[in-house]
Amino acid sequence: MRLKGKVVIITGGANGIGRATALTFYREGAKVVVADMNEIAGLELVAEVANKLDTGGTADFERVNVADPKDTQRLIDNTVKAFGRLDILINNAGITADARLVKMDLEQWQRVIDVNLKGVFLCSQAAARVMETQASGGVILNAASVVALYGNFGQTNYAATKAGVIAMTKTWARELGRRNIRVNAVAPGFIATEMIKTIPEKVIAAVQEKTPLGRMGDPQDIANAYLFLASDEAAFITGAVLSVDGGIVL
Repeated sequence: MRLKGKVVIITGGANGIGRATALTFYREGAKVVVADMNEIAGLELVAEVANKLDTGGTADFERVNVADPKDTQRLIDNTVKAFGRLDILINNAGITADARLVKMDLEQWQRVIDVNLKGVFLCSQAAARVMETQASGGVILNAASVVALYGNFGQTNYAATKAGVIAMTKTWARELGRRNIRVNAVAPGFIATEMIKTIPEKVIAAVQEKTPLGRMGDPQDIANAYLFLASDEAAFITGAVLSVDGGIVL
């Protein structure tokens, strides 16, 4: 098992990509803290893990608003109090509030900025302060997106946050590398999650047509990328942005 005994926080961990990642990390022996606003889904995931064969891993739930500095600090503090350390942070939480530039209001703009950009900053800052004190350092993984690389109609706010995540990833890799902290990002393409259900079917069909692999991604595809970057197999990788998109941005 590649993550046996590692302590991991996954924001937005109750559903979709986060859920797939939590289950994958559990199977690899990690002690997983699922951080999410959705308490029902989070507790259901923890219960599901409890009913699986023991891998040495565990799962716990923390209700957290990543845009609230008090919540994010409590998340880190509670994790360290429970497990004595923090090895991996996955900033997976994210939302959309789509509108064309001329139609987007400030509430839509700010809501996405708060969760997707401010939330990543707050969680990473609190986690890095802990990881810097550990001889083993740590790993921070951020959810970017292919829309940060080529834009997307109606997603000024979302694309801006994901481009900002890429910039922060590279900056933190430079700042934290000497403390043995690796920072990388994963840029998913179009993945079959709840977020995609708001997209018209004809748009989905067009996306699949443009994708060399000819399909939507599965949450497990992203979970596998997170697993690789979190593991010792990626010990000399930092500041990277790994596109997991079926080749759509080629």
